[in-house]
Amino acid sequence: MILDIDFVSDFVCPWCFLGKTRLARALEQVRDNHPDLEVRVNWLPFFLNPDTPAAGEPYRPFLEAKFGGRRGADEVLARVVEAAAPDGLQFAFDRIATRPHTLLAHRLTYRAQSQGHTTAQINALGEALFAAHFQQGRDIGDIATLIDIAVETAGDRREDVEAYLESDEDAATVKRMAAQLQKQGVSGVPFFIFNRRLAVSGAQTSAALGAAVLQSLQNA
Repeated sequence: MILDIDFVSDFVCPWCFLGKTRLARALEQVRDNHPDLEVRVNWLPFFLNPDTPAAGEPYRPFLEAKFGGRRGADEVLARVVEAAAPDGLQFAFDRIATRPHTLLAHRLTYRAQSQGHTTAQINALGEALFAAHFQQGRDIGDIATLIDIAVETAGDRREDVEAYLESDEDAATVKRMAAQLQKQGVSGVPFFIFNRRLAVSGAQTSAALGAAVLQSLQNA
């Protein structure tokens, strides 16, 4: 039994990190009754703030400008932390110095998929990008950081990743994919599409995501 999941996200979206965590838990529960389930995740790009400078921008001033000052930013982050706690997901927002532009990170994920990396390698890469930003405070807009992550998680050769990221290869393709998804109605992330049949928007609970998975598998 095959489950294809299109996962639309941005690596600077905390709700996307939480959504992916909840999806993993939902899939574990579904596999209890469907041990033969084969899951294939297609990571698709979204840019929460496409106008972010290529070199990134200071994280905290960005949040305060967006959410109406220090108090507003604190309240938003507190809501994320509270929502994620029952799922065992921890954020370290105080470690984040830079809000990066995520084109390079999306290109790295696209490269892994287009080169035929395994589902496990691709998922490890994507999850490592979330963790690097939200838990380790690493700059995922920095090429050296991305090279390290690709080598650590996907078994890539350092020189190959460096040459790729230093070029503009696939940049136009990734931007076009993100624009097309928005034209198709994806206006916020995370956004899940199960077996090209059922779409779910937002960081829904594991139970809700599991129900969506089961529904998409009916008559598949």
